[in-house]
Amino acid sequence: MHEAAVVDIFCGIGGLTHGFVKEGFGVVAGIDTDATCKYAFEANNGARFIEKDVADLTAEEVLALYPEDSVKILVGCAPCQPFSRYTRDKANATKWDLVATFAELITDVSPDVVSMENVPELARHPVFEDFQSTLESAGYECWWKVVACADYGVPQSRSRLVFLASKLGPVALLPKTHRPSRRRTVKKAIGTLRPIEAGGADERDPIHKASALSDINLRRIRSTPPGGGWRDWPDDLVLTCHRADTGKSYPSVYGRMVWDDVGPTITTQCNGLGNGRFGHPEQDRAISLREAALLQTFPRYYKLLKPRDELQVRRLGRHIGNAVPVRLGRIIARSIARHLEAHRCDSVVH
Repeated sequence: MHEAAVVDIFCGIGGLTHGFVKEGFGVVAGIDTDATCKYAFEANNGARFIEKDVADLTAEEVLALYPEDSVKILVGCAPCQPFSRYTRDKANATKWDLVATFAELITDVSPDVVSMENVPELARHPVFEDFQSTLESAGYECWWKVVACADYGVPQSRSRLVFLASKLGPVALLPKTHRPSRRRTVKKAIGTLRPIEAGGADERDPIHKASALSDINLRRIRSTPPGGGWRDWPDDLVLTCHRADTGKSYPSVYGRMVWDDVGPTITTQCNGLGNGRFGHPEQDRAISLREAALLQTFPRYYKLLKPRDELQVRRLGRHIGNAVPVRLGRIIARSIARHLEAHRCDSVVH
């Protein structure tokens, strides 16, 4: 039997990688263009961070990362902004090429198993059809599905496209692990944290810090019931843009979460009250970055900030919002482990 080894492309701070680590896989490297992700990735995963653009990455470089005779697993999440319904900037269109570039790298490296996670909108774009056909032509059996992350224990309403491919035989994601009545809720995820005020922080946890609010936004959040939003405000608090017909299609803006339900999809600007349903269920503030990380299922022990470094809120928000939820990473890793076991590779993750 051979050991399995994982390389994570577009690794960020390691949400997907940590899912594989928690399931017993050896991750040998993560590759990303964002050097600011290096500390969190390496400090938590025992793997090497390589700062490099995938477009400049050669198959030889990737192959050199795998131990000799290992079962090669290549995973990644190409930046999804061009496909996201939160982003309509045509200037991002060139990032679509990253999906095609990833496909080319896969065919050149020829790993045994592949996984890609992305936004659901990608499935409706021709580049995804090309991605799948390229891998099928290279001898892979492919599977994909848009899954509700809450069905797998992620306390968010997030939906993601999960793609799996293997040269060993048919592969698929595990069945749902959480029935609707057993979904992990906001309260289970963040309910034990110490209360803080808008603009305040937990002195024992610098990441548990809430953005300050203006007087009018404090009035707005105080007028917002759990599960509510700007439509619940008195007229004098409603923004002019929301009164227009175009504004009425954004009911979740300035929204407040509900303790006993899943939270919203965590984004890179989730610590801002006006950016979505990011109001705390009970306290009059937006969620902190610690709460965002917990909703992304990063463990409390996960080192997000280098000791003695000053908290860069925007940067850390980007790190957390762009990450693959660790719990989803574990489900993908567990699915691959079962697949390897089914093909008599039962010792590869031990």
